[in-house]
Amino acid sequence: MSEHAEINQGAGPSITVSALMIAAGVLAIIVPPVSGIAVAILVGWLLVFCGAAHFAYTWHTRHGGGHLWGFLLGIIYIAAGGYVLVHPVAGLASLTLVLAAYLLIESILEFILAFELRPRHASGWLVFDGIITLLLAVMIWATWPASTEWVIGTLVGISILFSGITRLSLSLSARRLTKSMPAAA
Repeated sequence: MSEHAEINQGAGPSITVSALMIAAGVLAIIVPPVSGIAVAILVGWLLVFCGAAHFAYTWHTRHGGGHLWGFLLGIIYIAAGGYVLVHPVAGLASLTLVLAAYLLIESILEFILAFELRPRHASGWLVFDGIITLLLAVMIWATWPASTEWVIGTLVGISILFSGITRLSLSLSARRLTKSMPAAA
């Protein structure tokens, strides 16, 4: 099978996955509380698995010292993850506050970077990005806890939607490119 045929054959499933991603992204945007809770549950399970990994590592290195702290860290991870799994709405509220704090810190760092790079041609875009990021942080913080219902789910939905659109564009582009190229002898 030629390389062109392989690319064309792989484009079909990639287009299908892209369409599914686009549909999932739109669904997450339409019903953000459900997708937000799904993210909180995923984070809860990740914390539990990290706690278990800390226990395993601590057990494996128990003769090297520091095992008490590793054990306590594992307990903290599992307790936090368990709490999020038992109370996913509260976990989602916490994730929303963490996101607001992250965006605030990111905007401050972007303003600092823009100030340092101000003689450069495109440093104004950093200021613009910092303003938008700051506005998002303030909007989330000012409307919390009501923002808990839509922030995480909407942002995850937008991310999935644009990933699907990007994947679809790449797949269609690869298909068009291989059709326009002459077949190898």
